[in-house]
Amino acid sequence: MTVIDFTAFIGRLATASGETILPFFRTSLSVDNKSVGRDFDPVTEADRAAEAVMRRLIKANFPQHGIIGEEFGSEREDADYVWVLDPIDGTKSFIAGFPIWGTLIALLHKRTPVFGMMHQPYIGERFSGDSGSAHYRGPTGERKLAVRRCAALKDATLFTTSPLLMNAADRAIFGRVEEAARLTRYGGDCYSYCMLAAGHLDLVIETELKPYDIAALIPIITGAGGVVTTWEGEPAQSGGRIIAAGDPRLHEAALKLLNS
Repeated sequence: MTVIDFTAFIGRLATASGETILPFFRTSLSVDNKSVGRDFDPVTEADRAAEAVMRRLIKANFPQHGIIGEEFGSEREDADYVWVLDPIDGTKSFIAGFPIWGTLIALLHKRTPVFGMMHQPYIGERFSGDSGSAHYRGPTGERKLAVRRCAALKDATLFTTSPLLMNAADRAIFGRVEEAARLTRYGGDCYSYCMLAAGHLDLVIETELKPYDIAALIPIITGAGGVVTTWEGEPAQSGGRIIAAGDPRLHEAALKLLNS
């Protein structure tokens, strides 16, 4: 099988998850906290219901495939093909009524992301990529995604979801890049990476990501011509401390500051 064989099915997963999530958005839904400490890690019925729908479809159509999901864990993760699911990336925005969240769907082949999609059903946008190319489909039509050139940090727009999500040491390191960038904005979760792929910003730096936070976004960014690695310059699909850049020169410059 090639990745093309899965394209229509991934669209079905996106549609089914979106139809499940939307009745909950901007309603008085209950919110649970998955964190056992002082941190707030929210999960809602919408998260669980959407992942359950996608898992059922995958098992019915590809019972030999593995699944890694944020809400219900891992099954057959040593299979050749593994689906990585985050039903609502940006749950904090979701429960606050802001539409900067999305459903992340990745397909790994032998542990490498070969296809990814970010679906925002409220706005009606889909960003997808297979590392060779990346595409947008939404209210403004369909188009190919392409990063923009930006060689220097002094010209760069930098995003992170929140520096408060970083530990003190990483926050200080991030501050070096933030000080060098032209503009820094906070928020966005998965949307920041998609806006990088679309050529609207230049750099995204985050920490403590899980595989389901980043796996779907890697083929979108690389398909649009960008670069995404760990802070150490290693492959990013396992999560951790992540840096994504539209321009390889900017990626190199930011890595030097992160590791200086």
